Amino acid sequence: MLRSINNWHKSTRLGRVVFAVVDLAIAYGFFSLSLNSGNLIWYIVTIVFLIGFLANIYKLIESFFRG
Repeated sequence: MLRSINNWHKSTRLGRVVFAVVDLAIAYGFFSLSLNSGNLIWYIVTIVFLIGFLANIYKLIESFFRG
């Protein structure tokens, strides 16, 4: 099951969009948590999910230009 989700994520544009939105939502949640607690760990987790979001958006845009 995880393999099919991974293939869907990497081979379809919709998969990229869904994972980008999920990454952004999780990053927003951890950012809110980090603002409330001031804990450095939550800031780091926010940055990790933000990088995941940017990677998915980059690959999505790249897929539009590649065709």
